[in-house]
Amino acid sequence: MKKILLSFAALCLVASVYSCRETANKAEEAADAVEETTKEAGDAVEEKVEKAAETLKEAAEEAADSLVDGATKEVEKAAEDLKESMN
Repeated sequence: MKKILLSFAALCLVASVYSCRETANKAEEAADAVEETTKEAGDAVEEKVEKAAETLKEAAEEAADSLVDGATKEVEKAAEDLKESMN
């Protein structure tokens, strides 16, 4: 009976060590998955920020061009009005 009890205790010890090793492996795999997901999310955010910055730059350039065009038309109109008033 003593041998059976000792054998059972040894079996429980082996099972617990195996279980701990398996849990450690799963934890490591989970950490790797989290790291990969975080990296992918960071890359996606970086890509979106770059795209937004490019869109903002293009919009600013278009606004500046529009402002210059509008100002040029107003100056030309004022010059014409001045010429007409002088005649």
